[in-house]
Amino acid sequence: MEFDNSFEVPLPPAEAWPVLMDIRKIAPCMPGAELTDVVDDKTYKGKIAVRLGPVALAFAGLIKFEELDNVNHTARVTAQGSDAKGRGAANATAAFRLESTGQGSKVLVHTNLTLSGAVAQYGRGVGMIQATAGQIMGQFAKNLRAHIAASSPTTAPVVARNASPSAPLASPAAKPISGFSLMAKVLWNAIVRLFKRPNM
Repeated sequence: MEFDNSFEVPLPPAEAWPVLMDIRKIAPCMPGAELTDVVDDKTYKGKIAVRLGPVALAFAGLIKFEELDNVNHTARVTAQGSDAKGRGAANATAAFRLESTGQGSKVLVHTNLTLSGAVAQYGRGVGMIQATAGQIMGQFAKNLRAHIAASSPTTAPVVARNASPSAPLASPAAKPISGFSLMAKVLWNAIVRLFKRPNM
């Protein structure tokens, strides 16, 4: 299945791009994600925990930059992961690009996702997958903006007690996506679509 997501970053493309490409620093902003190993500058290992309806899934796998254009601010990433309990796998290809906006940059993401095994049954509803991806992107963008604000030289650095002022700022904690709020959002979207249907 294919779907699109987007979010905004309060930095111009030339400044936003290096931030987005610093996987070590932005990984903690992704809800439920954990960077476990850096293979090289384009290949990473990690884990991510997500919910599809009432089912909690935990994937471990490999993420790789297949294409990276630092001039035009575009990238193509592939990700392969298997569920920790052997219930299936997920394979995804995501294309990223930045567009300049009046206030910063807009990140556009086109994802092609394939689920296999039992997890394909859990996520068989396209609406469920899109709602999950949309909520994850929304929370990631919120955490990323907080990270950028905390790292900005125009803001006073927050230094932990007994910590060195030169110590790196901690990334915001990425909370897991709430299954209840996700189900509520899917239900609401279904109601909106129902009322948007033309009268017969």
